[in-house]
Amino acid sequence: MFSGWLVAALGLTMTRRSCSSLSVPDIAAYFGTKTRYEEVNPHLLRDVLTVNASVLRPPATERCVPVHLTAVIRHGSRYPTVKNIRRIQRLSELVRREASGSPGGSGGSGGSGGAAGAADWLQDVQSRWEMWYTEDMDGQLVLKGREDLRQLAARLSLLFPSLLTEENEMSISLRSSSKHRCVSSAEAFQEGLQLHWRHSDVQYRHLVDDKLMRFFERCRGYVEGVEKNRTALLEVHKFKHGPEMERVKRKVAGRLGLHQHHLTADLVEAAFFLCSYELSIKSLHSSWCFLFDEDDAKVLEYKSDLKQYWKRFHGYMISSMSSCPLFHHIFRTLDKAGRPRRSTDAPPEPASILIGHAETLLPLLSLLGLYKDQTPPTADNYHTQHGRSFRSGLIVPYAANLLFVLYDCQRGPRLQLLVNESPVRFPGLETEDAPLYRDVRAAYRHLLDGCDFQRECEGTSVGGRGPNIEL
Repeated sequence: MFSGWLVAALGLTMTRRSCSSLSVPDIAAYFGTKTRYEEVNPHLLRDVLTVNASVLRPPATERCVPVHLTAVIRHGSRYPTVKNIRRIQRLSELVRREASGSPGGSGGSGGSGGAAGAADWLQDVQSRWEMWYTEDMDGQLVLKGREDLRQLAARLSLLFPSLLTEENEMSISLRSSSKHRCVSSAEAFQEGLQLHWRHSDVQYRHLVDDKLMRFFERCRGYVEGVEKNRTALLEVHKFKHGPEMERVKRKVAGRLGLHQHHLTADLVEAAFFLCSYELSIKSLHSSWCFLFDEDDAKVLEYKSDLKQYWKRFHGYMISSMSSCPLFHHIFRTLDKAGRPRRSTDAPPEPASILIGHAETLLPLLSLLGLYKDQTPPTADNYHTQHGRSFRSGLIVPYAANLLFVLYDCQRGPRLQLLVNESPVRFPGLETEDAPLYRDVRAAYRHLLDGCDFQRECEGTSVGGRGPNIEL
């Protein structure tokens, strides 16, 4: 479909593996918000430019043409933040100083060889693995992260050939969070478009807009009621010290030959994240991955999901309501693009590209009423939550995207929603992939007429504890 030069230009990397004598644990899909985009769409491991046009689903009985795309996109793969780099440093020092690789490790590592496997693993870490993360990296976009956004831009250009065109370049709106990883992602997205258009020199053009892309830090009700409220994440703290996490901590300590009290839950999580970082940054199954089996990974994923649920998602009403500015911006853009025009009117904006964070996407998805399980996740119901729809790694991995596709159809404008390039139906409108836009607006009328940021964020109420029941 694409010539070899573009694949090379987009920097396709091949998956490499270390510790080749051991079987690789199947844990890559359990890293929560630190999950690679390829775990959601595994076909991209074979071909980064695979596009399936059948995901666009206006009704077959009508003649429909896409007229606008709004894409809310998370930045690509990044380095750890300073907080996690410091944890990794402490873990590395502890393992080098005190780990013995005792036969106590024979019960784990994905059935990878018992005591001998544990000893081999420890030798690999202590002799070969170097602590290469430095604090100046602090969450910055990595080369793989730039590839994530270049490749996404190329795929969207193929999926929407009439919208993301060179002729439309100056009409495409691009906004980004001020964080370095988001600005770099915005640049990489433009590189992907312009490589697709075969530009020889890439020109950058985007606005920094924290009011839209970092609304959460501007909402006093959220900051005081959730972000800085120690009791808001009670379920996370309970699970962190509960039996499931204690079991994982005991297993990992045994595999390392450490006294259990030397290994905190935070350090266990640091080792797990080390595996995720080296997979997403270097496409490398590092030595640290072999500390965990799939059961361990599910427990650690659940801890991460609890944090995201109660901090950013349906857990508290104020979390979703904080995204009102972005919600209204999206629908104002869609209103303008779908409005009837005279022949003398300027054409509608073909695309609006909005690049932010997992913390940008999750409240918006919550406000839209998506991925809402009947029973919210808590510290006490882990064993009944294995079939939950809220798995943050499958919803907001690196380069996650929420696409609003507006069609001009015979019966009027229609709107389709895609999450990570896959169709998702609007709550309450589940009979159609692309319902009439007026029906979507009617379903969200209470938010379009309300959802006032000043009232929600500056008021005294931040919503009761418990799941968001607005939608």
